[in-house]
Amino acid sequence: MSENKVSHGKDWMIFLISTAVMCLLLWVAPAWFWVPLPFVLTYLTKAFGAL
Repeated sequence: MSENKVSHGKDWMIFLISTAVMCLLLWVAPAWFWVPLPFVLTYLTKAFGAL
């Protein structure tokens, strides 16, 4: 049997970008910081391989 190696580099990159966007929105328009929050949480779990 072969083991599939999954690269999570793209997931980490999307997580970091969405986290930066969330922090920027928290600084500029605090009422809108929740908009990128689903991306942050989804790609964090995908990067850890839990999803």
